[in-house]
Amino acid sequence: MDPKQEAEILMNELLPVAQKMLLNYGEFFPYGGYMKPDGEIVHVGAKDTATDRPKSKDLIAILQNSLREIVRNRQCKVVAIAYDVIVTLPKSNRRSNAIQVCVDHAKNYSAEIFFPYQISNGEVVVGDAFAQEGSYSLFTVQ
Repeated sequence: MDPKQEAEILMNELLPVAQKMLLNYGEFFPYGGYMKPDGEIVHVGAKDTATDRPKSKDLIAILQNSLREIVRNRQCKVVAIAYDVIVTLPKSNRRSNAIQVCVDHAKNYSAEIFFPYQISNGEVVVGDAFAQEGSYSLFTVQ
C-alpha cells in the first residue's frame, strides 16, 4: 500500500466519529488518530483540564504535541487530526461548515481534506470533498 492509501484508510476510520458527534450534538471537538506500523488504527482525544469549553486551537495543539511524541517514538506511520471549520467552497464564494482532516505520512505525504456538510432533517449531509497539499508538520520531528 502506498502512503496516500494508508492515509485514506486512517481518514475513513476517523470520519464517522465527526459525523456521529455532529448528528448528536451539532458540533465536535478536535480529535485524531494514528496508524501503527502493523496497520492498527488508534483513536486519540484531547482534553484541556482548565475548562469545560476548551478552544479548538488549544485542543489541536494538544493533539499535535501528542502525535509528535508518537512520531518521535516511531510508533506510527500515519497521523491525522479532524476538526470543524468553515471554508469557502471551490468554484464559488459560498461558505460552508466542513470537517477538515489533516493527514501526515512518514513517507512524505501530507494532505488536508475538507468534507463540507449540512445538518438537515436529522442527518448529516456531506457534500463533495476537496483537498489540498498538507503542511507536513507532524513528521518533521524525525
